[in-house]
Amino acid sequence: MQSYQIRNLIAQVERMRLRSDLFYLSKDPLPFRKANYTLPGHSRSTLEETDDFIQGRLEELGYRVEREECQAQAFRCNREKPLHHWYDTPAPDDPWYMVYNQYARKEGVSRPDESIVVVAHKDSPSWYDSPGAYDNASGTAGSLEIARILTQVETERSICFLYCNEEHTPWTSLTAAEGFRQRGERLVAVFNLDSLGGKPQADLDAGRKTNVTRYSHADGKWLADLMMEVNKVYRIGLVQSAYFSAQPNDDDGSFVKANYGAAALNVGSFPYADPHYHMEGDIPERVDVENVVKAVQASLAAILHAANDPW
Repeated sequence: MQSYQIRNLIAQVERMRLRSDLFYLSKDPLPFRKANYTLPGHSRSTLEETDDFIQGRLEELGYRVEREECQAQAFRCNREKPLHHWYDTPAPDDPWYMVYNQYARKEGVSRPDESIVVVAHKDSPSWYDSPGAYDNASGTAGSLEIARILTQVETERSICFLYCNEEHTPWTSLTAAEGFRQRGERLVAVFNLDSLGGKPQADLDAGRKTNVTRYSHADGKWLADLMMEVNKVYRIGLVQSAYFSAQPNDDDGSFVKANYGAAALNVGSFPYADPHYHMEGDIPERVDVENVVKAVQASLAAILHAANDPW
């Protein structure tokens, strides 16, 4: 794919659409995205309503959405633990909920058996009433925007969008990653979009637009390098950096544990430094939407290169 085509596509990331989805998923009509919370007068949990919203949006774009059943529990809240980490292991007799992984696939033209996975967890903290605007309505909205724009072009490799659950236990990305491995699918790259734009208050006050690409296996380094390159080549304007962690974590870590080393996390800061992380202050009004736009543009450019460039 030519660079001018990629420039044209990343220019189509719509700020107002991202903002609208962000507010939908973390304020109105969905204040939370939890299997253990149902709005008054509603018959389905807010996480189920989130699933319906995502599926409806993807089907409007022409994608076929598949749901994978998973069993999960809500974490218990333990306020004696450090701030931002109040989640605690559920008791064996705590309720189990049926939750879902959602998949949408864009078939590649010449190498359909080689796939790029774009993953975002769609749930908010199950142990606390946090709107989860940065974590991870931002990544969910960003993934939906990327899915929208990619309907306009063919890609050589396939692209699979995965919407999973990380704020309940066990993480459903573990089920997804193991499923890919058992089916013998060849994953060229895994991009995890989580807490896009989330950063320290000082960076927010200074207007810095930040993104960190963290990887935890040597095979993932090229994704961090690619993110640095697209930010420079397409003049996106991020303060882009890379971070290596020897400990696989988050939903990209689920894929590393399933022997897919070419996996990376795009996140606003690492170690994650949003002062309202996992708290009730993680509201959409605080989100630096322009930062999210730039992070989505960079992610989209990197995905397009991964899906089209020869290796």
